[in-house]
Amino acid sequence: MSGHSKWSQIKRQKGAADVKKGTVFTKMAREIMLAAREGGGDPDANFRLRLAMDRARAVNMPAANVQRAIDRAVGAGDGAQLESITYEGYGPGGVSVMVEAATDNRNRTASEVRAAFTRHNGKLGESGSVQWLFEQKGIIEIDASGKDPDEIALVAIDAGADDVETDGDLVTVYTSPSTFERVKAALDKAGYTSASAEISMRPTNTVRLEGGQAQTVLRLVEALEDLDDVQKVHANFDVPEEVLETA
Repeated sequence: MSGHSKWSQIKRQKGAADVKKGTVFTKMAREIMLAAREGGGDPDANFRLRLAMDRARAVNMPAANVQRAIDRAVGAGDGAQLESITYEGYGPGGVSVMVEAATDNRNRTASEVRAAFTRHNGKLGESGSVQWLFEQKGIIEIDASGKDPDEIALVAIDAGADDVETDGDLVTVYTSPSTFERVKAALDKAGYTSASAEISMRPTNTVRLEGGQAQTVLRLVEALEDLDDVQKVHANFDVPEEVLETA
């Protein structure tokens, strides 16, 4: 998993420097709308909404934009037209890929996702074709620079975490969805602020790729993530760090 964790870290760094704020804010607004529509517009009573709002603040999304997205979701605005769709497919070397989208036009989104797979030597699969290779997990990433990773792991495990991985200064905590909120609260209370925290999909096994195949699968993931309707992309690749550094 080290290669995949490194990719997650690199993506976050790129996101922090992303100048295409309009695209980032649009994706965040959709995430907020879906969370508010599902659990209501009060972040104190809707943990998923609180997480989405935290992610929005992390990319400096204006508070007015956040509130507007909530209002559109719980009111009679166009937020009600959004729906969540998951696409599944295969990348180079047999890598399994799951794509989470939020769309107001299923046909457009399906066409764009299929085209991205095709352009990068991949193939869109049937529903359920790769989902069994992933498990839903709470994933909390902490920058451990100047901190003791073992202490972070102890706090997380005491609070109910399933697993903790350390890769350099990055500590990744995995939880079940049901214990995610409790573990995050325990880490926050101990002073370990998360760089990223979300309910996501963790691959149960990984596919090791080298050279050209590794570069192509990274281009596929980036192409999917660049689509306006795509919220998240999950893949079970593991590639050399030197390839990630040049991605």
